[in-house]
Amino acid sequence: MIHGDDPPDPLGAVDDDRLRLIFTCCHPALAPEARVALTLRMMGGLTVPEIARAFLVSEGAMERRITRAKAKIKLAGIPYRVPSADDLPGRVSGVLAVLFLVFNEGYLASGPDTDPVRHDLTAEAVRLARLLRELMPQDGEVAGLLALMLLTEARRAARVSANGELVTLGEQDRDAWDASLVAEGHRLVRQRLATGEPPGRYQILAAINAVHTSVRDARDTDWSQIVALYDQLVRLDPSPIVALNRAVAIAELDGPDVAMAIVDPLQVELVDYHPYFAVRADLLRRLGRSEESRAAYDRAIALAGNTAETAYLTRRRDQLE
Repeated sequence: MIHGDDPPDPLGAVDDDRLRLIFTCCHPALAPEARVALTLRMMGGLTVPEIARAFLVSEGAMERRITRAKAKIKLAGIPYRVPSADDLPGRVSGVLAVLFLVFNEGYLASGPDTDPVRHDLTAEAVRLARLLRELMPQDGEVAGLLALMLLTEARRAARVSANGELVTLGEQDRDAWDASLVAEGHRLVRQRLATGEPPGRYQILAAINAVHTSVRDARDTDWSQIVALYDQLVRLDPSPIVALNRAVAIAELDGPDVAMAIVDPLQVELVDYHPYFAVRADLLRRLGRSEESRAAYDRAIALAGNTAETAYLTRRRDQLE
């Protein structure tokens, strides 16, 4: 059984212990969100509060979701069976979601009591994504997620300043980026584009990051291309978070007033999502609406758990006229 203590035996199609267990836990009998949440709790090294923040739900709601998933496993007698090669395509989307969320938690930790960037989590997520790429070399989304991780990890050394403050992409020292990881990520993106296959979510996110990392000066960023990629992404994933990120690109291309028209309606769904208020605060600042901007910064600071983000947002708020 999945809830048992005995290790899976035999190895089956996946040799790595942790990757094999993630595949095993991502059982198709469970709802996708429950599958990912349970696997993150059991195998991803994340706490319930961290998982809850990733899913934008309360800790209590996430605890109940995980408890229900465990109960379903027990009542339905879902076997703790090592996945065969035939099982992998049906489970890989759940595995990718787990690796993506683990990487994101490491890249910008959501809790106040951890380092702002947790290299242990990002390194493990990249390691497992590389193994998954070897296991499923023809899967475009596997390649896309690996490329996305590499292009993001490449910027890690430039993400936090010496005084512990977040450094935004436009302000980062690009000479501090890992050129080998950037090159590898770009190569994966080009390989996927050359196939001519319609890209999935992770491939589009990787392509967006490839555009960001293809120029030596942030002022040369091709925002029209980034908006076009977000237009593709929003058709695949019409979530408020994707819409928010698209609005950030729209602000660079068409101005903060156009972006605000997109951002305003998102508040209902993102009322507890601190990046929403950080984006809103910056747009309001650019529009000269300082008092509203200050209130949005205050809300973002109250919701943010990451110490580097909090320091950055506080400085930006205090610079308002």
